[in-house]
Amino acid sequence: MISVRPILDVPGPRSRAVFHAEAEHLAPGTQSVALFSRLCLDHGEGALLYDADGNRYIDLLAGVGVASLGYAHPKYVAAMQRQLARVHVGSFATEHRASLVKLLADLTPGDLNRTQLYSSGAEAVEAAIRLAKSHTGKTEIVGFWGGFHGKTGGVLPLLSGSFKEGLGPLMPGAYSSPYASCARCAFDKTFPSCEWHCVQFLKRKIALETTNDVAAILVEPVQGTAGNIVPPPGYLRVLRSLANELGAVLICDEMITGFGRTGKMFAVEHDGVVPDVLLVGKGFGGGFPVSGVIARESVAFAKPWANPSGSSSSYGGNPMAACAAHVTVRTIVEEGLVEHSRRLGARILAELESWEGEIPIVSDVRGRGLLIGMDLVLPGTRQLLPKAETRWIFDTLLARGVIAMMYNAEVRINPPLVITEEQAMEACATIKDVLREAAGHVSQ
Repeated sequence: MISVRPILDVPGPRSRAVFHAEAEHLAPGTQSVALFSRLCLDHGEGALLYDADGNRYIDLLAGVGVASLGYAHPKYVAAMQRQLARVHVGSFATEHRASLVKLLADLTPGDLNRTQLYSSGAEAVEAAIRLAKSHTGKTEIVGFWGGFHGKTGGVLPLLSGSFKEGLGPLMPGAYSSPYASCARCAFDKTFPSCEWHCVQFLKRKIALETTNDVAAILVEPVQGTAGNIVPPPGYLRVLRSLANELGAVLICDEMITGFGRTGKMFAVEHDGVVPDVLLVGKGFGGGFPVSGVIARESVAFAKPWANPSGSSSSYGGNPMAACAAHVTVRTIVEEGLVEHSRRLGARILAELESWEGEIPIVSDVRGRGLLIGMDLVLPGTRQLLPKAETRWIFDTLLARGVIAMMYNAEVRINPPLVITEEQAMEACATIKDVLREAAGHVSQ
């Protein structure tokens, strides 16, 4: 029996005081969820967070998929405390890093067996692009509408929407084409009768717009920032074939989807594809800033990328980062969190899918594992709800003890992999009640 949660006074006085004190000197541009909630978080346990006023929240955000082990996992805490007391900086070999790269070689599909470590997702993406250019001797990069790979100069041209507005001119040699987002197909086609029209369009685009010098195709197996968009089965296989035709490297960005998030260790496994380069981050370190480029050996030794210091990073693979990633990945394996993600994700997905015929603002429920999305629309249309409505939904959920990325109409649900079934169903029940209320507002 799911109990009714009390309505919280959020943000409470302590959260407000810290938020406003910080705002006096913090530069603008921080994440929307922090700005909208104005919470000062005090501590967490598993998939639960507690603010400075003692309010409890079920976390469906996980730092945008970062907190794969949730909060204060005893194995994670013990390993990090021990490492911090020993040595925390430097690029020298460490036991954790040696064990980590061996573990990654064992877990990644196919012959991906060489790892270089970085601090941020964007840094790893930039490194992968340099690697692709080193390996192929080519210069151009192809990405996709709705893709997100960071906000640095090398990947900025591949971003969609407002992220790059006002920041031109952009680096040349980057091209972007529609992703296989079938519910909102850019060509108004229907899968599978479209016969991969988006890929055929991409081939024409490459032939007509590029200089036929494509070094890499860069793609997310599931697009996270666009709303956890799941492409149809076989999409990555088609892109794998295209990369082979072009003599290009296939780079799969699994910053969000990696390490059990989609119910498999890596999302490329859903299509049975082995990319040339696999990118990992976010949940990889369980909350510590660490990312990685994992490549097959024949690619990884390409120069100048492979020259001494050619692919290095000042903080990449430091003892703390290597420890965090090692204990996180090892715990995901030992505690069966990949299977937990698959099983619990399927139950959540089935629950949300049942809302499509019941709550008129819910549309296109989608997902794999604990990476779930849906659209909030005006009833009877495909038009996304306006910001005022989704902001009300976010604020109301927060007051009822659920933190979720529902301030946008393209909803993203990605809780810690350790979330319990009881916590997940409690959060779902709360979301359902709030969406029913919101549908009543919209229909009036």
